[in-house]
Amino acid sequence: MSEPGAVVLDTPQLQPPEPSVGRKAMGLPLGLLRTARPRQWIKNILVVAAPAAAGELLTKGTFLQLVLVFVLFTAAASAVYLINDARDADADRAHPTKCRRPVAAGQVPVPVAYAAGGILAVLTTAAAVAWCNELTAALLSGYIAMQLAYCVWLKHVLVVDLTVVTTGFLMRAMIGGVALGIPLSRWFLITAGFGALFMVSAKRYSEAVQMEGKGGATRALLDQYTTGYLRFVWQLAAGVAVLAYCLWAMESGGTSNGSLLPWRQLSMAAFILAILRYAVFADRGTAGAPEDVVLHDRALAVIGLVWIALYALAVADL
Repeated sequence: MSEPGAVVLDTPQLQPPEPSVGRKAMGLPLGLLRTARPRQWIKNILVVAAPAAAGELLTKGTFLQLVLVFVLFTAAASAVYLINDARDADADRAHPTKCRRPVAAGQVPVPVAYAAGGILAVLTTAAAVAWCNELTAALLSGYIAMQLAYCVWLKHVLVVDLTVVTTGFLMRAMIGGVALGIPLSRWFLITAGFGALFMVSAKRYSEAVQMEGKGGATRALLDQYTTGYLRFVWQLAAGVAVLAYCLWAMESGGTSNGSLLPWRQLSMAAFILAILRYAVFADRGTAGAPEDVVLHDRALAVIGLVWIALYALAVADL
């Protein structure tokens, strides 16, 4: 209350500035782009895995074909992200970080996310049929169908949800070889499959640790898994992946074609170190964002580069 005789001035309260027309116009496209998860696109580099493992990465015509497959797989994954975020908007609003996603935050309306995802899925499937061989188109179409089934139903089925996400990674690793007609080694498939299961189950374990007691509000099955079970799964997967890789590396039996050292066998040390290093984050419950772990941990990055160098020397028979 003012003192008697005091002069009272009307001071208008400051209001936050209204967003400009340009910012409003850019809000929806930027929201759709964010929903497409650009940071997740790094996962699709796995399309080079099979050609690299077979030593076919630098052959004529390989590069352009792999770029096409990478773009198509990225578009397919983005379509699924859009539809998934539209379906999970209510649940994401209860999550401490997912509530900032554009659909959950209201930046992208749910019907728009559904429409954009559906159109992108149809266009990606049509492009695969037109520009890729039959097996590649079938694999990509199967990926989209499986992931959409996951969004609607399969993510609510215990254990099957882990299997579907793992299979998605395995399809990424396979599709480069399928597109180029490269036979896929059984050891490659086992290593890639269980390596993917290791990362998927470690991610789910981290989510369960961080959201313990309220998992059902953010991911349908988190409250049905125990942390002990998820720990068992990622430990089992890590062990099988290491064993399969070692058997794969030892299959060549030592140096060949005048190689200076048994590079493939030496790469086992780097591979095992990478698994052990990633397991540190899994054990802490901080592997909820695998791309952040891979991109931001310097030791893991160095180990990965050493492994790539050793495997490249093995492929080149130097």
